[in-house]
Amino acid sequence: MSYEWIKAFHVIAIIAWMAGMLYLPRLMVYHAEAQIGSIQSETFKIMERRLLKGIINPSMTLAWILGLYLAWSGFAFKGGWLHGKILLALVMSGIHGYLVGRVRAFAQDRNDKSARFYRILNEVPA
Repeated sequence: MSYEWIKAFHVIAIIAWMAGMLYLPRLMVYHAEAQIGSIQSETFKIMERRLLKGIINPSMTLAWILGLYLAWSGFAFKGGWLHGKILLALVMSGIHGYLVGRVRAFAQDRNDKSARFYRILNEVPA
C-alpha cells in the first residue's frame, strides 16, 4: 500500500478519534443529569459504551499503528515536529484513558462529577 494511502487512513482515524472524544463528554453531560437507574441513564450507558468500543478505541488504535508506521517509514523518527506530534498524541491518549475511566464510573453508577464538569470538559477543547 502506498505511503499516501496510509497517510489518508491515518488522517481519517485521527478525525474519527477526535470526533468521538469531543462527543463522549457531551453524552456524559446528559448522563450526569439523568437519574441513576432511569431508562435515560441506562440508554446513555449503552451509547457511551458503543461510542467508546465501536469508534473511539478502534480509531485510536488505527491512528497509533498507522502514525508509527508513517513516522518509521517516512522520517525514521527524526525531526522536532515529529517528536512534538507524538507528544500531543500521548496527551490525547491520556485524555482518552481518563474518559474510559469516566465511562466505567457511569457504567457502575459511581459518577462523582457534575454535569457542569462534563460541560466544561466538552466545550473547552471545542
